[in-house]
Order: sequence, then C-alpha cells, then structure tokens
Amino acid sequence: MIITLKDGDVTIALRPDLAPKHVAQIKKLARQGAYDNIAFHRVIDGFMAQTGDVKFGNMKNGFSAGAVGTGGSDLPDLPAEFSTSERYVRGVVGMARSQDPNSANSQFFIMFAPAPPLDGQYTIVGNVVSGMELVDNIKKGDEANNGTVSDPDRMIKVRIAADK
Repeated sequence: MIITLKDGDVTIALRPDLAPKHVAQIKKLARQGAYDNIAFHRVIDGFMAQTGDVKFGNMKNGFSAGAVGTGGSDLPDLPAEFSTSERYVRGVVGMARSQDPNSANSQFFIMFAPAPPLDGQYTIVGNVVSGMELVDNIKKGDEANNGTVSDPDRMIKVRIAADK
C-alpha cells in the first residue's frame, strides 16, 4: 500500500499472512478511494499516528473535528486477528478499535516507537518499508488531549501498489 503524504510516499508491506480479513478490508477501501484526504486525527509523539476514519475524517468532504476518530466505514467491523508472533515496534501498522476487540473497521495507526502493551491486543496489518522519515514529519497532536490534532495532516492519496 502506498500512502502519499505532504512530503512524499510511504510504502507499507501489508501482512495478509497475519490478518487476511483486515488486509482485504484495507485494500477494498483503498481501491474505492475511501482513504484519500483522510486526516491523521490522533498523533502522539513517541507513540503513533492514527488515521483512517473514512466517515468523519475526509478533509475535503465532510470533515468533523468533533467526531473524527469515532467513525469507520460502511463495511462491517472485523473479528480480531491478533498475532502473538509479531510485536508493536517502530513502523508497524495496526488496526484501531474500541474496547471491543472485534470492532476494528477502517482506522489504523503507524507506530513511531515500540509499545509492548499493544502486543497481542491489536491486529497488525503491515509494516512501513520505506518513507518512515515522512511519517515522523506528520503533525503531532496535543498530548494533554489524547493526541488530538488541530488542522491535521492527511493522507493525500492511498493506493495498492499491485494496481499500478
């Protein structure tokens, strides 16, 4: 998956071997253009950058600062595909969810640094293979407000490399 950011492209190797249902959903949304112009609404320095709220996060069509981070997509939520063999380290891409482990839908996050408490608790869907320095440049949020970003950066375009 290739995510175009303000500074260039980030390439993510998706991991259908770990999370086939989640990867299939991400690919479907990317191919529909659903991730284009979606905000990085929650970014915590030294932790992660979260995006993918296709319902409330579109910076060009219906962005809602109050609701972003609470939405998903029109597709169904997914059952957890937790991995015990992989760890949350820098560059890992995981699926965001609510307290319900089976609630991941469209939102995902990219790790800035290791976070062992997430291991085995969130579905891993990929790893950044190039452009991590561009992820580091994503506008950070207010730590006192759980990483909420005012005037956030966005994913300009998201595409699946195999579709070129």
